[in-house]
Amino acid sequence: MSQIKGPALFLAQFMGDEAPFNSLPAITEWAKSLGYLGVQLPSWDSRIMNLKKAAESKTYCDDLKGQTNGLEITELASHLQGQLVASHPAYDELFDVFAAPDVQGNPKARSEWAVKQLKLVIKASANLGLKVTPSFTGALLWPTIYPWPQRPAGLVEEGFKELAKRWKPILDFADQHGVDFAYELHPGEDVFDGLTFERFLEATGNHPRVNINYDPSHFVLQCMDYVGFIDVYASRIKAFHVKDAEFRPTAKAGVYGGYANWQERPGRFRSLGDGQVDFKQVFSRLTAAGYSSWAVLEWECCFKDSAQGAAEGAPFIASHLIDVPKKAFDDFAGASSDSKRNRRILGLK
Repeated sequence: MSQIKGPALFLAQFMGDEAPFNSLPAITEWAKSLGYLGVQLPSWDSRIMNLKKAAESKTYCDDLKGQTNGLEITELASHLQGQLVASHPAYDELFDVFAAPDVQGNPKARSEWAVKQLKLVIKASANLGLKVTPSFTGALLWPTIYPWPQRPAGLVEEGFKELAKRWKPILDFADQHGVDFAYELHPGEDVFDGLTFERFLEATGNHPRVNINYDPSHFVLQCMDYVGFIDVYASRIKAFHVKDAEFRPTAKAGVYGGYANWQERPGRFRSLGDGQVDFKQVFSRLTAAGYSSWAVLEWECCFKDSAQGAAEGAPFIASHLIDVPKKAFDDFAGASSDSKRNRRILGLK
């Protein structure tokens, strides 16, 4: 069995304009003081890195690694760029904020910009010696998630065909550079659970670079078997966001939340240990499945302050890491291999 690495911290939710959250050296010094060993970088945040320079220069990437106070860069996240590869017109104005100003208001140009950005992420990841980028797929079908009005025959198939068509050149480019996409299966994306992942995988011709960023919090809110998911999709899980959640339906609201704010919704993201995710089982199943990359805290909580969540997160993850055994527990009672004896035991001559 392989051993999971950690604890690591996804920096996206902690970046800000005030020290120590406004630069890579300062924020990694802060993260290190809390006990983190690695950081996942939001590739879209210019306070962290210049993505274009990272894609063009290994020297720049080496310098970037020298600014992390000894912490390892685990991955470059590309969620926001991935979101813009495919976007239904209903969300055009809402998603414009993720894009460069010169392509806002122009969906076609925005999508082309997102593709170029993802190729920069791929090249930068390769220059940094990284093998995975966690991302989103984007969504063309999401407004039709509930089957009313009735979806026309072939609509879903056409949506995934187009999604795969947009992603295939990106995935081929990633393959050329030895980088996997680990899609976060997330509501708001066309790929949000196991079935939709399988649809997308099939539509891309079972592309080897189509993989999963496992985040149990999104499965709790969908009432899925998030532990069983690991057993089913183990070979495709290439990244791991450690995030907690709870789902507490009431007489007034359930999965859809009734447009309530996060604190009032039945489904809520929580700090580690405050929700319902059984992380002992999650870490056990991932270890058994051979997952050997990083356990990365993605902090989101509707009640607890981020500083407290980050401080509590490192020891929480560390306490769930499993030191894999170097020998079987019953080796003391074993015997050396003897073919003749084995045949006698079986009653064979």
